[in-house]
Amino acid sequence: MPKKYGVKEKDLVVAHVVNLVLTGKLRSGDRVDRNEIAHELGLSRVPIQEAVVQLEHDGILSTRYHRGAFVERFDEAVVREHHEIHGMLTGMASARAAAARDPQVIESLAALAGTMHAARETRAFHDGAWEFRGVITDAYAGPRLAAMIRSSQAFMPRAFWSTYLDNHAALLAFYDDETAAIRHGDAQAASDACVKRSALMGRIMQGELVRRGVIRPAPVAF
Repeated sequence: MPKKYGVKEKDLVVAHVVNLVLTGKLRSGDRVDRNEIAHELGLSRVPIQEAVVQLEHDGILSTRYHRGAFVERFDEAVVREHHEIHGMLTGMASARAAAARDPQVIESLAALAGTMHAARETRAFHDGAWEFRGVITDAYAGPRLAAMIRSSQAFMPRAFWSTYLDNHAALLAFYDDETAAIRHGDAQAASDACVKRSALMGRIMQGELVRRGVIRPAPVAF
């Protein structure tokens, strides 16, 4: 695999392992073959070990002494939990943005929301959404909160969302609500918009992973 310049080798490994899980090539309890990954990516064992440490920290892998690294439980509940955590964490930063009501930040968010409304391609829409989140995180999340937000995005890779074509309108409403809440200084509404948006994204991802046969649907209670 050709290297992507400007991207840390450790991050390449992380993205590779997450993709293997999201495509069903690695499933709950499977052992991660570090030698195979090193061969596929053309990397040394050092960035692979760094990636394993991060993936264990993010709750995606677990390591067992002298046995290796294994995929943690991955099902609908896990997907939902990752999105719930992401919603709460981004909601904290958004609430701070609403309390600050910085005109420059509000102008940037409004411009990005406009770009997202105008987007016709899925990739362009989600690139705008990613930048929208980045504006708020960069301005109002300290190092610890920013690190936690990044960690919560482990199972929310940008590449996954580029496959969707029909969720723009539903997601746009939450970005509009968040922008309006920040503009009006309503911290609770800004946080709520993040929580609700992440919950919807979680449901969309759950449905797609079930459709692909990566995870099984949760049993229906009677």
